[in-house]
Amino acid sequence: MKNTGRKSDRLRIIMLGYMVRGPLGGMTWANLHYLMGLHSLGHQVYFLEDSDSYASCYDPERNVMDIDPSYGLKYAGAVLERVGLGDRWAYYDEHTSQWFGPCAERIDHICAQADLLLNRAGVNPLRPWLAQIPVRALIDVDPVFTQIRHLKYAASMTYARQHTAFFSLAENIGSSRSTIPDDGLPWQPTRHPIFLDAWPVTPSAGKGSWTTVMQWKSYPAESYGGVSYGMKSESLTPYLNIPEHSGETFELVIAGANSPRRMLTERGWLIKSSREMSGDPWVYRRYIQGSKGEFSVAKQGYVTTRSGWFSERTAAYLASGRPVVTQEAGFSDVLPVGAGLLAFTSLDEALAALAEVQAHYARHCRAARALAQEYFDARKILPGLIEKAMQGIE
Repeated sequence: MKNTGRKSDRLRIIMLGYMVRGPLGGMTWANLHYLMGLHSLGHQVYFLEDSDSYASCYDPERNVMDIDPSYGLKYAGAVLERVGLGDRWAYYDEHTSQWFGPCAERIDHICAQADLLLNRAGVNPLRPWLAQIPVRALIDVDPVFTQIRHLKYAASMTYARQHTAFFSLAENIGSSRSTIPDDGLPWQPTRHPIFLDAWPVTPSAGKGSWTTVMQWKSYPAESYGGVSYGMKSESLTPYLNIPEHSGETFELVIAGANSPRRMLTERGWLIKSSREMSGDPWVYRRYIQGSKGEFSVAKQGYVTTRSGWFSERTAAYLASGRPVVTQEAGFSDVLPVGAGLLAFTSLDEALAALAEVQAHYARHCRAARALAQEYFDARKILPGLIEKAMQGIE
């Protein structure tokens, strides 16, 4: 059905994401929050993914990246079936010019009748069957670095300009509060939704470890205008000795061959294998729910620009009723801090926040869930996102 302009319309929505190629728990939930939220609102939602032209498929069993989507296809099918969307997805493999998944035979019709395309993260090419969709919203989940790529690489900007609406998880983008480089696109702030029904509060006695899931270096640091914008490795450096200073237990699920696991262990950090803890969305969820809370940093580029970025993973901790102590990246401009969510800009502030949570743990657990309900509920966030994307479309 085509959009009639009424805000209450139930739309046919196609979401582009990353699940077949990246069959890992955290990345899977980043897609599911949108899909399950849209479905619960009554929209007819479909998940599409594209191999692109390079070796993009990760197989955790073989620990290889190649062009074989077999593992990911089985994984995505099982996950989407479990959440009630088992008949709403398809995968295009450029290497064999084949469609896979339950919608493979109907994809032309589905795209021709679609009202809205939500392109989360911009990691799928916009094929002709997608370019015909009248409203195409790009959701930037890696602010600062996205804008720099657009400014430095013509192909990236050409890709972005195929969209009709632009949203960023940098909630300070385009304001005087942030120094994100301006790429000239009309970005609007958005917030990552959490489908709260899938993330219930679980009891906690306040024991266990402060945890997080992270990549040491997602990719090389970027530079623009004489300024360097770095990764989490730069952000974590001032806090490497926090296990010793705080007396708390800290655990990292860390990915990347370049991760300095031995150094971190020597500093008192417990290290978990990312393949073991994040290879399945339900194991990933149990890991978060079994934590005392989250202690985390943000990419240095997010922090130095005061971007207003806030992690979907961190919001999932809040939804689970787990307090969060995390590095300030400008999110306190739009979110309340001090109860359930505590921000820090220095080691002393981080230690004080940890001590505060320890002293009033139950109160911070309750505040964490309340904050998630007020500020991250998919049923509150997604209608506004859709309305803004559809503005001006007859």
